[in-house]
Order: sequence, then C-alpha cells, then structure tokens
Amino acid sequence: MDTIEAIKSRRSVRAFTDENVSDEVITQILEAGRWAPSGLNNQAWRFIIVRNPGTKIELLKLTNYGPTIKIAPVLIVVFLDKDHMYNYVKDVQSIGACIQNMLLTIHSMGLGGVWLGEILKNKEIVNNILGAPGSLELMGVIALGNPVHKKMISERKELDQLFYKEKFGKSQ
Repeated sequence: MDTIEAIKSRRSVRAFTDENVSDEVITQILEAGRWAPSGLNNQAWRFIIVRNPGTKIELLKLTNYGPTIKIAPVLIVVFLDKDHMYNYVKDVQSIGACIQNMLLTIHSMGLGGVWLGEILKNKEIVNNILGAPGSLELMGVIALGNPVHKKMISERKELDQLFYKEKFGKSQ
C-alpha cells in the first residue's frame, strides 16, 4: 500500500471479529512502532501486550470505550519510560509518532485498530492492573483485530482552514 494512500484511507476501527491476531503480526506492528523518530534516539516507548480476557475486563471499567476493549483480540498498551526520557514534550511527541506508525502498519496489514486515549484519566490504575513499573507513564492503548467490515468515511477540514500565512516583516 502506498504511504499517502495508507494515511488517507486509515480509519479508527472499534468493531472486531473474534479472529485471533498472531504473535508474529504483533511483532511486526511493534517493529514499525520502534522505528518512529525520537529525540536523541532515546526510544522511550514501552509496550505491554494484553490478550487475557480477565485483564481486559478490569481495563474496560476504566474508560467509556470499554466495549471496544472487550471485543478487541489484542491491546497494545503504550507507555513513556520516564527513566529513559530527556524532554517530556519531545518524548510524548515521539510516542505519538510511534503509535501512528503502528496504526498505519495495522491498516496496511488489513487489520483494524483504534488509538484510545480517554483511559488516561485512570493511568495509575492501569499501571496497577498491568503490574507496570512506576517509571512507566501510560500514553495510550491501541485496540486491534480483524475489522468487522464496514465502509468507513471521514471528512477533513479544508487545508486553508488549518494554516496561517507567514507574516512578512518590513525587511522583506
């Protein structure tokens, strides 16, 4: 799949079949994430893979998107490792790039995924449920699986609504 086509055709998928996603596929998705850019190449992202239904039941109680968590065969829980960061804002931005790499990879493989962020309001509880070290700060959860096929459309604002023209100074 062409990169621009992948970017424009990727959609947030919240409905999945019960078909399993192999460990090999998960590894390929994580590989794509780890190749995201990061300041000083510090790669401060960390992941916990969740498949256990009992764990998912505990997590779904912490978000309005619990039904998505419940039906997704796999969750990739993404963290910032504060012991390996050098600048909080840059590291959070790099984790956004990491998540986007994974979402594009999921899409290019014919799978569906969604970036869940509303669960961040309960990040300490998530860490406790997953037994995550205290140095890890929750950045998001990717729910993924084989999509229940639906034609999904999305609209975007026109580009001229999203940028400002440079203001030229008197020396110009």
